[in-house]
Amino acid sequence: MQVDYQTLRFNYERTPDHDAGTPALYPVVVIGAGPVGLAAAIDLAQQGVRTVLVDNNDTLSSGSRAICFAKRTLEIFDRLDCGAQMVEKGVSWNVGKVFLQDELIYTFNLLPETGHARPAFINLQQYYVEGYLAERAQKTENLQMRWKSNVIGLTQHDDYVELQVETPDGVYPLRAQYVIAADGARSAVRSALGLDSRGRTFKDRFLIADVKMKASFPTERWFWFDPPFHRNQSVLLHRQPDNVWRIDFQLGWDADPIAEKQPERVIPRVKALLGDDAEFDLEWVSVYTFSCSRMDSFRHGRVLFAGDSAHGVSPFGARGANGGVQDSDNLAWKLRLVVNGNAPPSLLDTYASEREYAADENILNSTRATDFITPKSTVSRLFRDATLKLAKDCPFARRIVNSGRLSVPAVLRHSPLNTPDEPADGFACTMIPGSVCTDAPVLVDGKEAWFLTHTAGGEFTGVYFYGLGDDVEQTADRLAELGHLPVPVHALMVVPRGAAMTTAPGITIVEDVEGIVTHRFDARPGTFYLLRPDQHVCARWRALDAASIKTALNRATCNG
Repeated sequence: MQVDYQTLRFNYERTPDHDAGTPALYPVVVIGAGPVGLAAAIDLAQQGVRTVLVDNNDTLSSGSRAICFAKRTLEIFDRLDCGAQMVEKGVSWNVGKVFLQDELIYTFNLLPETGHARPAFINLQQYYVEGYLAERAQKTENLQMRWKSNVIGLTQHDDYVELQVETPDGVYPLRAQYVIAADGARSAVRSALGLDSRGRTFKDRFLIADVKMKASFPTERWFWFDPPFHRNQSVLLHRQPDNVWRIDFQLGWDADPIAEKQPERVIPRVKALLGDDAEFDLEWVSVYTFSCSRMDSFRHGRVLFAGDSAHGVSPFGARGANGGVQDSDNLAWKLRLVVNGNAPPSLLDTYASEREYAADENILNSTRATDFITPKSTVSRLFRDATLKLAKDCPFARRIVNSGRLSVPAVLRHSPLNTPDEPADGFACTMIPGSVCTDAPVLVDGKEAWFLTHTAGGEFTGVYFYGLGDDVEQTADRLAELGHLPVPVHALMVVPRGAAMTTAPGITIVEDVEGIVTHRFDARPGTFYLLRPDQHVCARWRALDAASIKTALNRATCNG
């Protein structure tokens, strides 16, 4: 039976911590049950970290809100065991089209190559994403979910953070070694610590209209500059599940945000696009202003900020929720190592520096998109329109057109956790230290599988490319030793299709059925990659060397 996630309410339960004489100490408390907080809590709990998730409400988000979830985010959701559910329900797409007035200027494909488990994007209403994550959270060991639990106070101590949590049964204290603040753009935690988020607000307003209708538009992203049905402004059209379509109308800074949400204003705009005879229902309407901002630092002692509480971007480009989920992906494994005593607290500083870098990249792209979509002078408008006209026939101009550069994962090329390439190694591929590992089709135990699935156990992964001249037993022994390091490394051995290999204890044999893994990693026999638990490359070599791996692992965990 289909769950109505827009009306679903979760049960509030009185916690034993209400009646405890001394507040219980938990390794991690996550504040906020949106996509970011839920993803962080599930990730930590799956890695064995006892986690409490508190939220001041007992419902999921109202309205569609974020709808575009990128390939990288889907890969993270796969690791949280709910990606398949989202892809099955969502609308998958790779293709976008850009129009000037009523003329198609060009078409782009965000994932033109095959051999990936997930599409470039799915469109899926935020309440579905939160619903699937919440259901997964309820089934996850080591995770307590506490609804109608509002954090009204926060005090940092040397060894823990104490929260004051307001509930229907009164206020009780809750202690955590670390706190993840994923409580949104109006973060109460940020306010409680007297912190600011600084940036820029753009003088323009946009109307979101989620319209339920049956339409023949293809499953693509369509963006119009100055269309005949909405002159001198821009319009974006996306399809969602359940016959719901997202339409964004640029309104201009002088538009009244209250009046523009009224049906008598919205319906004529929709009919201008769809035609006077179109039959539709308004499901959700909102007016928003573009804004880009972030906190100076995402770490403040034992409190770590993630998602909208840490940074905000304008909606075009789908960088908000995707960036936030990628925050949680970066943070969870580092917190696990720190609370378990396998890494020093300084490892958490790299969460801040890496995700601040990613936020700056998102803000830069979002700002450029906003400036292109909403030119503020006659000269900038002339430049934009000239660029659009050139783009029809000149591919170079298409790189300048910006209708919302779409979310891609940041390449953390300057991370202190990376081990730089040796110049003599001569790699020629995008899998550089700091990049996210790519996917590819493989065989494991004779069964079809995906490469990334076998790098997703919450551990570091060593990927070794087998050569026909290798001594199998000796190589297997050397790889198996990686699992006994202070921070264990799970070993994958990539072999050519049809190679006769016996499974070795502690090693996963991956058969490169189409040669795509070898190609994408620019691998030769003997090549070795070290992947972080969040599937970022942190080191690579042309030969397997235990001493180099140990040094790189210490560097990637701030242990050396």
